[in-house]
Amino acid sequence: MLRQALLFASRSGGARRIMETAPFTGDVVRRFVAGETVEDAARVTGDLTAEGLLVTLDVLGEGTEDGGRVEANADHYVALLERLGESGLGARAEVSVKLSAIGLSLGEELALENARRICGAARSASTTVTLDMEEHTAVDATLRIVHELRRDFPDVGAVIQAYLRRAEEHCAELAYEGSRVRLCKGAYAAPEAVAFTDKEEIDKSYVRCMKVLMAGKGYPMLATHDPRLIDIGGALAVLNERDADTFEYQMLYGIRSAEQRRLAGKGAQVRVYVAYGRDWYEYFMRRLAERPANLKLFARSLVGRA
Repeated sequence: MLRQALLFASRSGGARRIMETAPFTGDVVRRFVAGETVEDAARVTGDLTAEGLLVTLDVLGEGTEDGGRVEANADHYVALLERLGESGLGARAEVSVKLSAIGLSLGEELALENARRICGAARSASTTVTLDMEEHTAVDATLRIVHELRRDFPDVGAVIQAYLRRAEEHCAELAYEGSRVRLCKGAYAAPEAVAFTDKEEIDKSYVRCMKVLMAGKGYPMLATHDPRLIDIGGALAVLNERDADTFEYQMLYGIRSAEQRRLAGKGAQVRVYVAYGRDWYEYFMRRLAERPANLKLFARSLVGRA
């Protein structure tokens, strides 16, 4: 119930205005959002990689239907990747791209064209691109674009959301040699016909998907903060005789930072999902919806600031 309310609020203009103007909100949001500029992103990336962590950078600005804004978003990614290449961070940092930020709402061809340009810039910077998964209505289009891009850029990453009922099927299709697949629980509202809504069912789906990916020949990227799922992922790595460099854990910037460092200290590959930009509201509200502990952390932070 709380999750659905927060997801509804993520699309509410009234709730957005309250959040954006509330005292102390900006200071607290910066705990989870790296900043607004490429310079902010590069600074945080440098700090995290110096501690032995990997990074994926997300430029906030999804759901864009304005052509000029779409091109600006694509240009921003190219500039970001040039900055990563120039600073030598490409070996430790990649980018995550939401297709709705680069034209999917205006047509698959435009999104594919801009994604190709971003992938080319990533290759020049010696790094990679992962295409984020968004609303359930965009799954098929996103996977089509992933497969098309992989013709020229085989290292393009895909994302599967465990809360969707077809997740295990998609994982089986993507568990082939060289295929980079991020598995997450999912942070969007979806009807029960296409998605699990019970937390326990979502967790069970996540484990089923994890088993498929870890037994496959691809490169699984296990995106979770759940200690139980992290432990299961480690056990599956042992069961499938996977070396530490054949899969990775992924966690969000500002959440369970000590656990990120603990896992990396034990030799695991740990990538931190770092979002930045001015359009932080929807991203931030979905993070609260994903996990009740995030909402409690936010509330404690507000009380502390007050």
